[in-house]
Amino acid sequence: MKIYGVVGYKNAGKTGLMERLVTEITGRGFTVSTLKHAHHTFDVDHPGKDSYRHRHAGAHQVLLSSRARWALMTELRDNDELPLADLLQHLDPVDLILVEGYKRDDHPKIEAYRAETNHPLIAKEDPTIRAVASDCALDVTQPLFDLNDTKAIADFILSEVGL
Repeated sequence: MKIYGVVGYKNAGKTGLMERLVTEITGRGFTVSTLKHAHHTFDVDHPGKDSYRHRHAGAHQVLLSSRARWALMTELRDNDELPLADLLQHLDPVDLILVEGYKRDDHPKIEAYRAETNHPLIAKEDPTIRAVASDCALDVTQPLFDLNDTKAIADFILSEVGL
């Protein structure tokens, strides 16, 4: 499986870019899965639901299934967060996995950047960032794309991973 990341600071446009890339790349006939890193506690379950009650009773894993989808939740409790490489092993084989976040990992990435956030560019210090997608002109050595030019960004990523 090919892996490519989208990184950037908060409100840089990562999630919107990910969403547009999934639509663009799957529209070309490729299979795509996504993996997103969250820097905070999150919950896909809600108090009062049966699966929530199972987890809070102490279950290590809860698998929730329906005709439309299934989801497996694993409680880490006091264990460390799993590394990206371990998480990737849980995904079914696809043509491309797009990873949002995990900016310190060693896979190729594109940085999303918005001028209004006024954050420093990660790309200036990180050789794994192969391109920047921005809403403004920037002085970078990597290829620079308009943040909204999804087709060009998809072309670049697919070329980079050999698809």
